[in-house]
Order: sequence, then structure tokens, then C-alpha cells
Amino acid sequence: MSFVKEVSSWILQGINSIIQDASDEQIEGMIQHILQAKGKKVLVLGSGRSGIVGRAFALRLMQSGFSVYVSGETIAPALSPSDLILAISGSGTTKVVVTQAEIAKEMGAKVVSLTSHRDSRLGQLSDHVVVIKGRTKEEVDIDFVRRQITGEYDMAPLGTMFELSALVFLDGVIADIMKRLGQNETDLKRRHAHTQ
Repeated sequence: MSFVKEVSSWILQGINSIIQDASDEQIEGMIQHILQAKGKKVLVLGSGRSGIVGRAFALRLMQSGFSVYVSGETIAPALSPSDLILAISGSGTTKVVVTQAEIAKEMGAKVVSLTSHRDSRLGQLSDHVVVIKGRTKEEVDIDFVRRQITGEYDMAPLGTMFELSALVFLDGVIADIMKRLGQNETDLKRRHAHTQ
């Protein structure tokens, strides 16, 4: 077996384990916050690869009929107290994400976060937290020392396990929302960009 296949298999097993460990109550709470935001504005926050995951999630929310925006885009409107913030940060300490979430909270908007660290600054200021475990960038130095002593090896670099688990988890959230709203792929395709 090639090393690529070995690593891919290891990552896929890890993603499944991480998602199965997520709290059903936390998942339900996130879905309820999203459903309650239908007809309001939803702003997705994320930086780096977590930001890419956020963009993918925002696309599916838009295709499901939500008024969703991604922070940093020129078309992102001003928020109001009834709006929802969805913040993604494995560490829960990513400065740009935390700062934007703090501002949103000051305005009265609801903040739902996806993080590996419930007790992080992002977790503390969130109205609702979903914990998705995964090694974050901040844990890499500690892990390196541990691996040197134990001989263990983590095949996924940096925050890969959080980011990929978040991506798969959020696609599961979309499937659940589609089911609750009575939607199918045809409904989503109507809102899909046509580039031909």
C-alpha cells in the first residue's frame, strides 16, 4: 500500500471517530440556532483552512435558502441583533475570529462556534459551542515532544484533523437541515451558480 493510501485511511478513520464523539445535544443546539436564523442574516467566520471550510458550509447554507455571508467578503452587510454568527476555529483563539465574534456579541447577535476547545476565548463568548476534537496548530509543539518520547506519529499535519472533521461534520449538518426543511438536491440546484 502506498503511503498516500495509508495516510488517507488513517485520516478517514480519525474523522469518523471525531464526529462520532461529538455531543448529540451540541449538534441539535447548533441546528436549532441555524433553523431559527432562516430569514435573518448568517455570517460565517473562519481563517486559513478553517475559513475554507466555512466558505464550503456557507455555500450549502445559501443553496438551502439561507441569507448567508462570509466575513471579509465585500458583500457582507452590517449585522443586527437578530442575526447569527457561525465561527470556526480549532484553537478557539484565532485572533481575527475571536475579535469578530466579540463585536457580534456586543451587538447582540448570537454566536455559535465550532472548536476543539470549549474553554477557549471563542468558546467562552459563544451562545452555543460544538466541540469537534482535533489537534490544532498550538498543540503541534507539545505533540512533537510527546512523539519524540513515545515514538508515536501523527500522520495529519497541523490542524488537518479538525479542519477535515469540521468539513464532513458540517456537510452532515446540511443534510439534517435539508431533511427538516423537506429539501432535496433539486432544491439546492436551483440556487447553484451556473457557469456555462
